[in-house]
Amino acid sequence: MDNQSTKNSLKHDWYQTETSVVITVLLRNIKEEQLTVQFFEKNVKLDITGSELSDNISRVFDLSHTIVPDQCSFKITPAKIEIKLKKCEGLRWDKLEGQCDNVKSIPQGPVPTTGNPLSYPTSKGKDWSAIEKDIKAQESQEKPEGEEALNKLFQEIYGKGSDEVKKAMNKSFMESGGTVLSTNWKEVCQDKVECKPPDGMEFKKWDS
Repeated sequence: MDNQSTKNSLKHDWYQTETSVVITVLLRNIKEEQLTVQFFEKNVKLDITGSELSDNISRVFDLSHTIVPDQCSFKITPAKIEIKLKKCEGLRWDKLEGQCDNVKSIPQGPVPTTGNPLSYPTSKGKDWSAIEKDIKAQESQEKPEGEEALNKLFQEIYGKGSDEVKKAMNKSFMESGGTVLSTNWKEVCQDKVECKPPDGMEFKKWDS
C-alpha cells in the first residue's frame, strides 16, 4: 500500500490547545508491539504492522509548525491511537500539515465559562466535540477482558468496600506475595496469610 492510499484509508482528526496539538488516529485493537511512533521537529512517523486495514502501514505527518520531539507522547486505547505533540511556540495552527502562511498567537486570556464544551479547529473544519463523542461511544462498547477485567473488578471491590475489607485485601495480598486476595478480615487477621501459588507452580523466594 503506497503512502497516498494509506493517507486516504487511515482515518484521523486533530485539535489543539495553547501548548499542544493532539492527533487522533481512529484504528481499533492495535497492540503496543504493532506500533512505532517517531517524533521529529517537523514531522511524525507512524509504522503499524498487522492492522485491520493492511499488513503494514507507514504514515508521515508533515507538520505545519515545529514541535519539541522529546516532550511528545502517544497512547493506545481499544478504539484509537492518540498522539500528543508539544508546540515549540504558543501559536494557533491553521492546519496540521503543509506550509502555514498565517501565523497567529493563541490568546492567553481566561477560559470562557459558557457551560458549553469547547470546540477546537481541525484540519477539516469539523467540530472536535462531535468527533470526541464518537470516540467515547466506541470506547464505551469495549468490554475489558482477562487480566484487565479482573483488575477492574478488584478496584471496584476495594473502592466500595469497608475499612475491614480494604485491610483484609491489603494484608492478604502483601503477606502472600500477591497470590491471595481476601476480603474476609476476621479470617485474615488471625494469622499470617501463606503464599498459595497456582496449581503446578512453585513459589521461590530469591535472595537479595
